[in-house]
Amino acid sequence: MSAAADPYADAVTFAFGDSPELADELLALVLSGRKTATCGALRDYGGDEPVPEVGRRDVVLDGIGRRAAVIETVEAIQRRFDEVDAAFARDEGEGDLSYDYWRQAHEAYFARNGGFSPDMILVCERFRVVEVLDRNDTKRVNP
Repeated sequence: MSAAADPYADAVTFAFGDSPELADELLALVLSGRKTATCGALRDYGGDEPVPEVGRRDVVLDGIGRRAAVIETVEAIQRRFDEVDAAFARDEGEGDLSYDYWRQAHEAYFARNGGFSPDMILVCERFRVVEVLDRNDTKRVNP
């Protein structure tokens, strides 16, 4: 399929989380409108997943790698883990929406994905859903 026929052929593609189950769980939060923010360790960006930039549109994959949604970055700020505030934690849309839940879940996530430190630099991104894609459309399945 050519780039002209597929407007997202050159888009950054990624799945939330670090397992198919977590990818699907977080995607469901995005699609419901509850999750409008995410963060990642700065150390993990580069190559296939560049640091988010305001205005860029990315394709979110589900747990089995199918294109599920297109999001647009509306804010991208670098800050230390221990500088993330309760409003951002709430916008991540996970658990009971509390800062304590966010901190515990993200400490565990980063610990199992390269290490955790309170002063580690995160890329904190807010986004909006631009389009929900048809996961049954085989032309849109990520290779």
